[in-house]
Amino acid sequence: MISSVRGTKDILPEEMPIWYFIEKTLQEVSSLFGFKEIRLPIFEKTEVFQRSIGEATDVVRKEMYTFVDRGGDSITLRPELTASVVRAVIQHNLLSESPLLRLWYYGPLFRYERPQKGRLRQFHQYGAEIIGSSHPEADVEILLLANSIIKKLGISEYTLLINSLGNLKSRLKYREILVSYLKQHSNELSVESRERLGKNPLRVLDSKDPNDLEIIQNSPLIYDFLDEESKEHYNNTKMMLKEYGISFKEYPYLVRGLDYYSHTVFEFQSSFLGSQDAFGGGGRYNELFTQFSQKNDIPSIGFALGIERIVLILESQGIEFKQENPKVFVAYNDSKFIPKVLEIAQKLREFGISTIFDLQRRSLKAQLKDANKKGVSYTIIIGEEEINNQTISIKNMQDGNQFTIEIRKGIEFLINELK
Repeated sequence: MISSVRGTKDILPEEMPIWYFIEKTLQEVSSLFGFKEIRLPIFEKTEVFQRSIGEATDVVRKEMYTFVDRGGDSITLRPELTASVVRAVIQHNLLSESPLLRLWYYGPLFRYERPQKGRLRQFHQYGAEIIGSSHPEADVEILLLANSIIKKLGISEYTLLINSLGNLKSRLKYREILVSYLKQHSNELSVESRERLGKNPLRVLDSKDPNDLEIIQNSPLIYDFLDEESKEHYNNTKMMLKEYGISFKEYPYLVRGLDYYSHTVFEFQSSFLGSQDAFGGGGRYNELFTQFSQKNDIPSIGFALGIERIVLILESQGIEFKQENPKVFVAYNDSKFIPKVLEIAQKLREFGISTIFDLQRRSLKAQLKDANKKGVSYTIIIGEEEINNQTISIKNMQDGNQFTIEIRKGIEFLINELK
C-alpha cells in the first residue's frame, strides 16, 4: 500500500466541518477590518526566502524544500508567506494604487522538520499584513484583527506575548552586548545555541533547552538598549492595547524566528497545545522591502495563525462541528424510474436543497435504510403507482409520517419546508 508522505495529512470528509468554520471566520473577520485577499504561488524563486528570512535561520538552513527545475532555476516551496507578499507588492507596484495596503492570505506551506502534534511538513496558515504605516496604531490594528479572529473562532484561553526588537540601530547595539554576554557562557550553551551564537545570536533567546534558559534569564534585556524612537513606538503600542482592552504579557526574550522583524513582535500561546504552545504570531518588518532591491523602507506589520494548531485547540475545548446532512433522499423500486428520480433530484438542487439518490440500484428497503443512516429530513419514494398517477410519496424522517402528493406540489412543499 502506498501511504501519504511523512509529515503530511489527509483531511477527511468528517474533519471538514471544522475547517469550513475556520475558513469562513477568517474571511468574514478579515472583510470586517477592510482587508483584501491575495493569493500567491505555492513556490517561488529560492532567493525570495533567502534574502528575506535570513540564510542563518533554521528555516533557510534546514527546513526549506528546494529543488532545481528543468529550466535550471532554484525553486522553493513556500515556507512562509510574508516574503511572497512583499515580492508581489513590488512586482505589481501595488503601492502606486494605494499608499496603504491591507492584505490577507490563506493556504498550505512547507517546511522539512520533525513531524509532531500540530506541526506538519505541509501545514496551513492564515496571515494578514498592513503595508505602508510606521505608526503604532497599525501595530494595534493588526493585533485587534488577530484578537478578533481568535475570539470569533471560540478560543477561550490564550496568552498574547509581546516584545520590541527596536529599530536596526538599537538591535545592532543590543546584539553586540548580547554576544559578549553569551560568549562568557558558551561552554554551557547547547550545541544548537552555540551554532546560533555565531550566525544569529538573537535566536539563542528562543531556545527551549533547560540549561540555555538559565543563562538566558540573566542575559541583558533588549528594552534597556532601545533608543528613544523605539521606546516611544513600543510604549504607545502598549498604551493603546490597554485602552482597547487587549490583555498581553511582556516577554523580553521573545524574538520570533525570522531575521526580518523589527520593533513590535508578538506571539499567541495556548495551554491546550502542551510544550509547543504557540499557534500564531508576527511583528513589524520595516526593513524587509529594501532586501528586495526596493530603494526605500516600506514600514509594515503582519501576523500568521497556524490552522492545524487552531484545529487542535478547538477540539481540545470540546467544540463539535457536524457535517451537514443532505436534506432529501429520492428512493425508487425499479431502475426504469431512474430518469424521473434524476429529474426530481435536479429540480430540488436548483432551489438549493441538497438531494441524493441511490447509485447502486439496491432494493427499496436498502435505500430507505440508507436514507435513515444519512440523516435526511425527507425521503421521496417513487414506484409504479406514483409514476402512473404523476405523484410522489413523501416521508418525514423525523416523525415517520408519509403522504402522497402531485409531483409539482410535492416539490413546492419540500422547497417551503427546507429553504
